[in-house]
Amino acid sequence: MAQQQEGALERSYGRAADEMRPVKLTRDVMMNADGSCLAEFGNTRVMCTATIEEGVPGWRKGARAGWVTAEYAMLPASTNTRSRREYKGRKGRSMEIERLVGRSLRAVCDMHKLGEYTVTCDCDVIQADGGTRTASITGAWVALHDALQAAVEAGKLKHMPLTGQVAAISMGKVDGRLLLDLDYPEDSHAEVDLNLVCTGEGGIVEVQGTGERSTINRDELNALLDMGQAGIAKLIQLQDKVTGFQE
Repeated sequence: MAQQQEGALERSYGRAADEMRPVKLTRDVMMNADGSCLAEFGNTRVMCTATIEEGVPGWRKGARAGWVTAEYAMLPASTNTRSRREYKGRKGRSMEIERLVGRSLRAVCDMHKLGEYTVTCDCDVIQADGGTRTASITGAWVALHDALQAAVEAGKLKHMPLTGQVAAISMGKVDGRLLLDLDYPEDSHAEVDLNLVCTGEGGIVEVQGTGERSTINRDELNALLDMGQAGIAKLIQLQDKVTGFQE
């Protein structure tokens, strides 16, 4: 475990630089969803639901393959000042995040086994304290798994379309320190902000990184990626525990 630097501010939950906040994935929290999961990363809470509908987007017709997409939104009271509700045509950041969630989920789904169905994963942030996009991806996979498993059990699908798992975590450089799973106070003044998405086998789906106030060198980037992959491995284990996917 990385040790706290002398004189450094204590992190939330008294954790070390390479430790995540307490993470909880609670399934079956929405009665009408085909699959649902409440993802909690510390004080960040995201409600993830998956809905399966017949048919595919027009550009997908005739391909004999399905589609997995996502939508993301922050509820008005999810932050310390009220966020205005988002409507079509007024998205920006949310559109970028929902595209990331969709890409991440499609990386571990066989669209031909899915057939001509569309699965929409909705990620609604109930409470935001940093890492909402990474919590969304991690929780949405659980909701997607449960929706697809139910479709297989109901005879709607012949085979389970999931080819693996996917999860995500945030990292960054804050006050000169490399940290895993940033909460809002850390993220809001991070010198470097990084998000990592990986499959259960360790394959990197996406890396998002920005030098907000400074740069990092290659050794620091490698250290952040190592830290992130170790964190994602723990999230994959938690997904296994709640879904039994690898049993």
